[in-house]
Amino acid sequence: MAASGDSVVVTIVTACLRDGGGGSPTSVVDEYFSPAPRHPLSDAERSRVPVRMGTSHAVFVGPVVGDEPVDLRFFTAEGELPACGHGTVAAVAFLAGRRRDGEHEFRLRVSGRTFVGRAVRDGDQLRAAFDPGPVAVRDATSVETDLVVDALGVAAGDLLAGACVASLGRARILVPVRTPGAVVALRPHLDRLRGVCDQLGLLGCYVFSAPTRSGGVVARMFAPSIGVPEDIANVNSTACLAARMAGSGCTELAVDMGDVLGEPATITASVRPGPTGPRVLVGAAAMVVRTASHPVSGPKATEVEAPDLDPPLNALDDVCGR
Repeated sequence: MAASGDSVVVTIVTACLRDGGGGSPTSVVDEYFSPAPRHPLSDAERSRVPVRMGTSHAVFVGPVVGDEPVDLRFFTAEGELPACGHGTVAAVAFLAGRRRDGEHEFRLRVSGRTFVGRAVRDGDQLRAAFDPGPVAVRDATSVETDLVVDALGVAAGDLLAGACVASLGRARILVPVRTPGAVVALRPHLDRLRGVCDQLGLLGCYVFSAPTRSGGVVARMFAPSIGVPEDIANVNSTACLAARMAGSGCTELAVDMGDVLGEPATITASVRPGPTGPRVLVGAAAMVVRTASHPVSGPKATEVEAPDLDPPLNALDDVCGR
C-alpha cells in the first residue's frame, strides 16, 4: 500500500493481547488498496519494514479479489518466513477492520496452502481463529536436546523429559521445564543459541512449563537465527505444542508469553481429531493501533491518516477457550 512513490503505508496491529493490553506489535502492509509504489518492493526492502517500524515481523497482504484467497507473506529482518502465526492473526484483524458488524471469513493462502481465517466482531471487539495446518512432530534426539539446553542455560533439575522437534513450515525445538518460574528465569546465551539452531536447522527454541490441569502454560520463544532474539508471542509454536500435547489428553491450552519483555501476551489453542491427525485451532486477541508512512529507503516512519480503517479494534479473548 503506497503513500507516495518511495514509501508504503504500514498499519501496526498488536496481536495476542492479554486482557486488552500488551501483545506483539506487527507491521501490516496492504499491497492492494492503494496505488502501487514506483516499483514493487524487493525482498530486501520488505525485510527493512519491520526494522524501521520497530516490530519483530511484517505481513504483506495481497489483493482481495472476489472469492480468491488472499496471499500473505511474512518477513523479519533476516528475510522471508514460510509462515507466521501472529502475523496471520494480525492480517485477519486488519482485513476484518474494513468490515462492519458480524462474522467474517477470509480465504488465505500462505506458501501455497489455502485455509480459512475467521473473525467475529461485536462492537469494537473481535474474535479471530484459524487452522495453521498439519503439524509434523518427532522426539528430539539427545544430541539436539543437550546442545539447545546448554545454550539456553536451563538450571539443573528444571528440565523435563519430552523435548521434541515440530514443524509448521520450519522446524523448531520445544523444550519442557518444570515450572513457570523456570521459564521466566532463563537467561540464554543468544549467540551460542543462534549457532546451535543454525547447526541443527532450527527456526528457534520454544521453552514451556508443564501444563496445569486447566491447560495453562507459560512459554518463551527464542529465535535469534531469524533476527528475533525473543518473540513476544509465537502462535505457530503454540500450535506445535498443542499437537504434541494432544496425545496426553490435553486438548485445550492457554499460553502466556511476553511477560519478561514487558508485553504480556496470550495465545489459546484447541485440538480435535482430524482425518489425518490432530486438527489444531489457534487464535489470539488483536488491536489495530496506528498507521504510518514508511519510506522505502529512509530511516523514519511518519504517522498518517487511515481513512479506510475502522476505529481501533479490540479482539476478545480467543475463541479457543479462554
